[in-house]
Amino acid sequence: MSYQAKDYTTLVGMEGFSEALLKNHFTLYNGYVTNSNKLLETLAAMLADGKQSLPEYAELKRRFGWEFNGMRLHEYYFQNLGGDGTLAPTSPLAQQLVAQFDSYEAWRKDFLATGGMRGIGWAILYQDPSDGKLINCWINEHDGGHPAGGNPILVMDVFEHAFMLDYGTKRADYLEAFLRKVSWTAVEKRLK
Repeated sequence: MSYQAKDYTTLVGMEGFSEALLKNHFTLYNGYVTNSNKLLETLAAMLADGKQSLPEYAELKRRFGWEFNGMRLHEYYFQNLGGDGTLAPTSPLAQQLVAQFDSYEAWRKDFLATGGMRGIGWAILYQDPSDGKLINCWINEHDGGHPAGGNPILVMDVFEHAFMLDYGTKRADYLEAFLRKVSWTAVEKRLK
C-alpha cells in the first residue's frame, strides 16, 4: 500500500502566504510522498532479491527516514495552518502552556526564538508522552534530532522554501504570519 499525497489546496488564498509559495511548497511535499513510495518499492525488491547486505540497501534505508519525515512533517505543518491564530485561554493546551511557561506570551516568545534561530529546519512544539511536558525544539533535518517518543503538537517549517518567496530574508515576519494562521483546533487534537 503506497502513501497518497493529501490535498491542502484549501490553504491557497490564506493571508500571509502567496499562492506561488504554497504551490511550490505543495510540489515539494508531493515529492516526499513520491520518494517515500519509490524507496519502499526499491527496498522491498532488493530484500526479495537478497541484496539487503549491499551498501546501497543501507543507504536507501537511511534515505527513507529523510523522505518519510519530510512527508509527515509537511502534513503536520499544512494541517496546523488555516486558522485564525487564536488560542482560547481556557483550552487545555493554553492551560498547559501557562503552567509550563508561566504565560502564553512566554511560550510564544520561546517558540519564535526557536524558529528564528540561524539555520534551516523545523521549530516543533513537542509533548513528552512520559509526563505530558511541552517542549519547543529545533530540528535541523527531517530525519534526525527528534526527541525520542515526542508527540509533535505544533509544527513550523523554517526551511527557506517555506518563506523566502514571500518574505526574503525577513524570517521574523514569516514567523509572525505563521502564528497568525495557526489552527489551534487542529493543534489541540494532537495533545494527549
